[in-house]
Amino acid sequence: MRSKTLVTAVIAVGLLAGCSFDDIAGRVNPYRIDVRQGNYVDQNMISNLRKGMTRDQVRFVLGTPLVVDVFRNDRWDYVYLHQPGRGAAEQRVLSVFFVDDLLDSVAGDVVSADQAGEAVESQATERTRVIEVEPAAPRRRFF
Repeated sequence: MRSKTLVTAVIAVGLLAGCSFDDIAGRVNPYRIDVRQGNYVDQNMISNLRKGMTRDQVRFVLGTPLVVDVFRNDRWDYVYLHQPGRGAAEQRVLSVFFVDDLLDSVAGDVVSADQAGEAVESQATERTRVIEVEPAAPRRRFF
């Protein structure tokens, strides 16, 4: 009889603990890692771009694009997502456009690190900006 009472008490305590699991899990604060995905592109990398650069030169400066559209050969997209362990996610998108396999224009929402604080306020209103790319200097041929 005593073992039945003990088993019943253990089951009752287990059921009560199971009911309060949400409360316990809400109080425990586990560590969450920062997740970074995609191509990190900053303003310094964009400042190295020049109008008229070849695809290989752009790939050297910015890296391999995350998205190359099969149906539009003249556009590369660089997408970057940073999800901190706690807090809001940050996403950056940069599109590079080519005409005749030469860099024509760059559009996106990449800003320099010192303007990041100001950009958070402006991202709510406008996510896209067009960046003017300077023409490349003429190449010298030595042959």
